[in-house]
Amino acid sequence: MKPDRPLECGDSSPLSAGDLSPSNGGTRPAADESPHSTFRSCLYDCSVMHHRLAPKEHHFRYGIFQFCLDLDELDTLSERLGFFSRNRRNLYRFNDSDHLPPQTPDAISHPLSTKSSLLAWITSQGLPLPADTRVLLLTHCRVFGYIFNPVSFYFCLDAQDRPLCAVAEVGNTFGELKPFLVPCDPSGPGFHVRVPKNYYVSPFSPLDLEFDFCFDLPSRRLRLAIDDYSGGERVLLSTVTGAREELTAGNLARFTLRYPLVTLKVIFLIHWEALRLWLKKIPFRMKEADPELQQGAHRIH
Repeated sequence: MKPDRPLECGDSSPLSAGDLSPSNGGTRPAADESPHSTFRSCLYDCSVMHHRLAPKEHHFRYGIFQFCLDLDELDTLSERLGFFSRNRRNLYRFNDSDHLPPQTPDAISHPLSTKSSLLAWITSQGLPLPADTRVLLLTHCRVFGYIFNPVSFYFCLDAQDRPLCAVAEVGNTFGELKPFLVPCDPSGPGFHVRVPKNYYVSPFSPLDLEFDFCFDLPSRRLRLAIDDYSGGERVLLSTVTGAREELTAGNLARFTLRYPLVTLKVIFLIHWEALRLWLKKIPFRMKEADPELQQGAHRIH
């Protein structure tokens, strides 16, 4: 099978010409430009694609939806949307404790806010951000209490909505999380970095690969790419692309019907694709192997 054309950093072709308005320097998300928007937060109707190139080819694509949440709006969203709550039971539930450390020892009952945890972690990486930093989080929320996020993306902006940095929070099926700081791309309008993986994500991928993160600020179109490299060779292409929808009760109900139990769908498909890889006899690695290559993760299993 011929692989999908990879999304290259600085390549704006998946975006429409109006996505990044010249009047705001090409940085403000389109959510702010819509006269009908109630919230900066929104939804994305997404297509997820993986194409493994080595040691054997393997390809899949499926549809999901994701929340893109302005972390300053969480309490307001919880008050105004009947299907959505923060830190309490609902059809869709955002739990602060599901995301980045540092958290308090009693994080389940008294979690720090996700925004506070994120800014503290970024400061620990040597990049303190202004107190008025705005944060967008692209993620899944709990559905009937169940959550699994293969990766969540944080986008940090200043008070004028200029991008400061991003963070990719990668999860695995053992409940571990590993954040990766993704700086602004000096050659384009998005974010880009290539970093050592050193993290157990899949039993079919070595731990000594490199992640290449390349994505734009969410706008009318969503455009994300995470590729795996072994040395200078790209061995896995992963993309998430999507179209923005306003975050309303009606749209949330519509997506619920289109993608019922979306987090269960994600975890089921992960195991289904793992079975297909196993049947192709792709080498399998147990998590207990190579512990020295598992570095920087939180909630160690």
